[in-house]
Parts: sequence; structure tokens; C-alpha cells
Amino acid sequence: MAISLEKVRNIGISAHIDSGKTTLSERILFYTGKIHRIEEVRGKSGVGAKMDSMDLEREKGITIQSAATYCEWDGHVINLIDTPGHVDFTIEVERALRVLDGAVLVLCGTSGVQSQSYTVDRQMRRYNVPRLAFINKLDRAGADPARVTAQLKDKLRHNTITMQLPIGEEADFEGIIDLIKMKAYHFDGDNGEDIREEEIPADRLVESKTARHDLIASVADHDEAIADKFLAEAEVGVEELQAAIRRVTIALKMTPVFIGSAYKNKGVQLLLDGVNLYLPNPMEVQNIALDQNAKEEKVILVSDPKKPFVGLAFKLEDGRYGQLTYMRIYQGSLTKGDFIVNNSANGRRVKVPRLVRMHSSEMNDIETTSAGDITALFGVECASGDTFTSESINYTMTSMHVPDAVISLAVAPKDKANATNFSKALNRFTKEDPTFRVRRDEESAQTIISGMGELHLEIYIERMKREYACEVIAGKPQVAYREAIGQHAEFNYTHRKQTGGSGQYGKVMGYIEPLPAEHPTGYEFEDDIVGGAIPREFIAACDKGFREATKKGPLIGFPIVGVKCVVNDGASHAVDSSEIAFRTAALMGFREAYAQAKPTILEPIMRVEVQFPEEFQGAVMGQLNQRRGTIISSEKQEGFVQAMAEVPLNDMFGYSTDLRSATQGKGEFTMEFQKYAEVPKQQREVMITEYRNKKDK
Repeated sequence: MAISLEKVRNIGISAHIDSGKTTLSERILFYTGKIHRIEEVRGKSGVGAKMDSMDLEREKGITIQSAATYCEWDGHVINLIDTPGHVDFTIEVERALRVLDGAVLVLCGTSGVQSQSYTVDRQMRRYNVPRLAFINKLDRAGADPARVTAQLKDKLRHNTITMQLPIGEEADFEGIIDLIKMKAYHFDGDNGEDIREEEIPADRLVESKTARHDLIASVADHDEAIADKFLAEAEVGVEELQAAIRRVTIALKMTPVFIGSAYKNKGVQLLLDGVNLYLPNPMEVQNIALDQNAKEEKVILVSDPKKPFVGLAFKLEDGRYGQLTYMRIYQGSLTKGDFIVNNSANGRRVKVPRLVRMHSSEMNDIETTSAGDITALFGVECASGDTFTSESINYTMTSMHVPDAVISLAVAPKDKANATNFSKALNRFTKEDPTFRVRRDEESAQTIISGMGELHLEIYIERMKREYACEVIAGKPQVAYREAIGQHAEFNYTHRKQTGGSGQYGKVMGYIEPLPAEHPTGYEFEDDIVGGAIPREFIAACDKGFREATKKGPLIGFPIVGVKCVVNDGASHAVDSSEIAFRTAALMGFREAYAQAKPTILEPIMRVEVQFPEEFQGAVMGQLNQRRGTIISSEKQEGFVQAMAEVPLNDMFGYSTDLRSATQGKGEFTMEFQKYAEVPKQQREVMITEYRNKKDK
């Protein structure tokens, strides 16, 4: 049965780790009839949640890979992606949000806005994703939806709309008051599947009327139609109010806030109603492609099955049957057996041998798919972020933002006979995960893997053992330092080489300078040549030379970042000048200037969030200070302290053991990359000396 695009919702569920995303996804699948029995994330049955299909996910009780599924609710098709909450797997959230039209931001009713909530919110803003907020775990001691809503406003700067009030608190949480329809809802049956609608209890009526009035007032601030009614003190109907909330949500002006407890089966069906009512369908979101045949002119894609096909491959999985490519279809339609073109890989033409619709790890074969759908293709080789189109057009879409790796490990197979499996595993993982990087260190002849954190690399090492029967020996974690410059410095370098026949000649002049604070880890090249001092054909070679010079800094051998290279003069020779001569001149000129530009070392600083019982405050704060941490904030609630600090990654190794021993096992922490900052002078000198000694050996 074909369904109109107006009834399609492509949504993701994102949150800080342990906020209950996977439990919420599991309830959504149960209420929409996709599964017939609820399994818990850490269930006693050992089956685990449907959306956690990897054994490792079920054992650890965390989501590692985003999982896609689809379901139907009240005549609407919902394509759903459940994403990890742990910062180490942030690329899974990034690529899901790149292709989704709307999202549900899940917040814990007790912990509220946490460190990863900031990251997820930033990712949603990056891709202009309208969202609903769902305050979960209201059955927990200390749960307070009003406080969490206030944090959404104060910490994440959301204009919130309080859609619901709880009936009962904490262990006595038993239902929800809907402020739009002004009705009370209770969730009966073994799994909360029977919804009972009642009038609002008399003792809550005045409070509910006041809250509804406040809701209308807040919407009126952002919607003219409601503002006119509000000022005229006229009655606002249910459908009128729903339409206005939809408008302000899709325009990213406001965030409707829903409440409930997924674990206790309360509030999930009302959230699903909210997804249908307030999140956009594929036609209400503007998606842009670049026309490669018209100097990358912007083209607005239309969710029309009759238009030429455009799709974006956003996630890859290498399985037993070959590569599975997840794709969002933005325009046109795709049928099994069609020929499509990979415009990100020099226009390679490929045939679509198999189309499937994913339900977590299960695959359902389909014959055709069209605009607005999220589907998967088998047997199509590509990279994550590639754009596919029909043969009549040459469009590409911007890919997702890939954060820099912050930690590295030297790895080798325990048994040399396993070298082939070791290579296969590394090739597969780098293809699937853009934040997992592999390189060979020429000096030490070691294989170095880099990623987003200790857990990220730990999981891949464990997967090599399980999926490739390859045990790995890992060295000490290595922090991903960077080198940078502190001031403007000029270069004037001539590369001259005579070898019998034609020689090499290239002269470059210019300067390097630090990039502004908003581009701290970037690289920029500027061509200020006038009068043809350096011929046009050699300008790109200068850029290449500078880029090559930034790959490995002379202080400690790490990449140089945050630098702008400007070439403004030079000279060439009619016979001896070549691309290689100018590339070498630029590289050597950069090194000459770098020594005069106050070079320094940068280290990754992590945003660390620690939760622990109040009586251990002195010990925990002392530990953070010893690790060169800067306390940003600390809040007390219900006998617990929630502290936020910025700590250098190099000082965070072994912290989990120290925290457990300092808090009798009751403390927890999460951390995510925050920024790069300068290493203190004394430590910098030690690092430079160590690097020189290592090189001399």
C-alpha cells in the first residue's frame, strides 16, 4: 500500500548515554506492532533489545551502532534510527542526523541536561533538525520535569513548550495531563498498551488551565496567528494550536517538551502522536545539492518520485553477504536492477542488485523505493557520504562533519599467522567508521589506530577478536597532540637544484599566521600573487607543499593546525621551474617561517561530567585538580553532586579506577572532546626533548 509523503516521518532518537533511548525505541516498536514482546536493554532473558543487535551491545547494555527500522502509527510511516549515546560513537549520531528530517532529544528526568546532551544538540543544530524533547525516567527518585525543562532553556538555549504535566511524582508517577486537549491519560494493561482518557482531576484543573495559558502565550511570541487570538483573548482551538506548534517546531523556533517513563510504559504513545503532529514530512524540509555541471550551483531537491533520482549513502556495514549501504532517497525513485551513478567517485556507474528495508539487523526485500525513504542497498561499493544519482544529472550533496580523532594506540596481531585477518578487520572498520583511522608509523614500523576515546578503540579490538578470530596486542594509549603557531612569520625561500640537464628552480615569498579562534584546527591557503611572479600552473603546487609541511611538525612530529599560508611573491625559470620545484620551495619556506612563528604544542581538552554522592565531594574535586582539571560548574541534588570540568585527555587515563576507589564504586563519569589548548611550557619542553632523543636513536 503506497502512502503519501505527508504521512512519512524520518526521525532519530538521540541523547546522553543511559537516558533510555533504546528502551524508548523498544516501546515504540511494541506499540506500533513491529515486535510482540518487550525485551529490556539489560534483560534477564539474555535476548536484549531488538535495536541492539550486536552481542557486544547486549553484553555491555550500550548502543554501539545506530540501528534503523520502520513502523506505522496512526496512518503514518515512521522511519526510525536509534543512535548511541556514548561520545565515542558520536559519528553514528552525526550521520543519522545528516539524513533525518526530525529528531527526539531524550533527557533523563533526574540528571537532566548532561555533557553528551550538548553534543547531540549541537549536531541537531548543525543540520537544522527540528526536534521534540522527551523527558524520560519520571518514575525515578528525584525526577523533576520542570527542572529539566528549565535546563533545556538555560543550558541549551531552547524556547520550550511544556506540552504535558505529570500525574504523581517519582514512584507514584501514574499518568499525564495533555495541555493541548486538556485531558488526563492513564496507561493500563501489562505493558501500558491500553490508554484510558479521563477528565483532568479537579485538584489539578486550575494548575492545568494556568499551564495551558502559559503554553499559548509562549507560542504567541513566535506565531502571528496565535498572537492575534491571544491578544484578543479569544479561545484557541485544539487543531489551531496544534497547527501553530507544528509551524514553530519546523521553523526551529521552539521545542515541544513531552514527558513519560519508557521503562514503566507511560507516555510513549502520546510522544508518537507528537511525532506525527509536530515533526516535518520529507516535503517540508529543504535539501540542497550542488550541480557539478554548473559550477556547483545550488539545486533544491524535491521529494517527488518522478524527478531524477538523488540519494546519499550515509552508513556502511560489511557483512557476510558483502557491503550493505544505507541510503536516504531525496528525490526520484529507485528500483531493483536500476543503474545509478556514484558522483562522488568519478561518475562510476553501478547496478542495484538488491534493495532491502531494515528492521534492526533483519532485512526485508523490496522491489522499489522513492523520495523520502530510508533504505539499504546490497552489492553497491562506495564510501560513507557518497552521492548517487540517475545518469541524467550530476549532483553531489555535502557530506557529514567528521570530528578529529583524539586518541591513538599501537596495535599488532598476537599471532603473526593472523596478519591477513588483522588487515581485513582494519580495512572493514575504516570503511564503516570515518572516525576510526589507521596509519603506519614509518619510524617505528607500527600500525597505529586512532579514534574518539578508549572505549571506541576497545570495542574495535574486541570485535577483531570475535569477528575475525584475531587477538591483538595493544600499546599504551597515545594522545592526539597538535602543533600550532603563535605569531605572524615571513618566508623567502629559493629552491635551486642543478643536475646536468634541466634543473629545478622555484622561489616563494610570503608569510604564515595563526587562524582566528573560530577556526582553531583548520588550514587556509591564500594566493596573493600579482603580475604572474609565480605562473598560475604552479600555485596549486605551493598549496600542496604547505599542506605537506603541516602533516608533521618539527617539535613532536604531530600535525600542524590553525595556520594560514599566504604566498605573495616569487620567481620562476622558463626551463627549470616545475611543479615539484615549487612544492619543495613552499615546504621548505614553511619550515623556515615556522621556526620564527612561536611554535607551540596543543593538547585535547575533554569536557568531563562526574556524578557522585555528596560525602565524597572533597576527594573527587581533589582528583580533578590533580589531573590539571578546571571545574566549570557543580550542582547538588538529592544527595548527589554533578560536576562539570575541563581536563586534558593525557591526564584522564586510569581515571575510572581512581574515581571508583574514591567513591566506594558509587561515582560515574562521562567525557567528550571539548577543544584544543596550549600545553604548559614545562611539559612542552619535556615533550620536545623526548621527541628529539627518540629521533636521535
